Amino acid sequence: MEIADPPLIPDLAADAWQLTADVPRAVLGLAGPPGAGKSTLARALVAALDAEHGAGAAGYLPLDGFHLSNVQLARLGLMARKGSEPSFDVWGYVALLHRVLDERDGARDIYVPDYDRTLAHDPIAARHLVAPSARLIVTEGNYLACDLPGWREARELMAALWYVEAPADVRQLRLVDRQLSGGRTGDEAREWVGTNDAPNGELVENWRERADRNLSTIGMDMFNSQQ
Repeated sequence: MEIADPPLIPDLAADAWQLTADVPRAVLGLAGPPGAGKSTLARALVAALDAEHGAGAAGYLPLDGFHLSNVQLARLGLMARKGSEPSFDVWGYVALLHRVLDERDGARDIYVPDYDRTLAHDPIAARHLVAPSARLIVTEGNYLACDLPGWREARELMAALWYVEAPADVRQLRLVDRQLSGGRTGDEAREWVGTNDAPNGELVENWRERADRNLSTIGMDMFNSQQ
């Protein structure tokens, strides 16, 4: 069977932009297991859309900004499961999705939090900006396809949801590198990936059929240097 070439970012960006055809603003979600390449793909799509349609045409809204803080994780006994489904403020995430859709005709900037793996290991407020001109919001996170409270409500606000994947061995390498860059030793990094990222990925894969489209990041130009 002939294997299709991986999609090019400009083609994916064009497909994403079609979601705005009949609405002032739309949300595209990217779901998938840890290390699949969701954030890299999301940023590439936003950059391509801004290049094609003008600066501020697209906005980036990562789920990672809704990690519970270390203080709250410690309170809940979730420090060892940081990044797991219950360690996110899903209802805060849903509220921000509502806001970016409800204020699409306004003149206010909307600030979006992110997560810092190298400095604070905590959420960082207002790292990203959704400008009033933004027609498409690209949001990404592990659990966006999950049929669970909060995530179901988030999914309903998305015009489309794409599932992003990569082979397990590739994701393992990416995840270990991520932990090493965050300050863990090699043994600590592999332990974290095996006991935390791996079960998180298994949960995510249970609901991949809820996505509208499946994409593999293998072979995409922006990932070639990571293979």
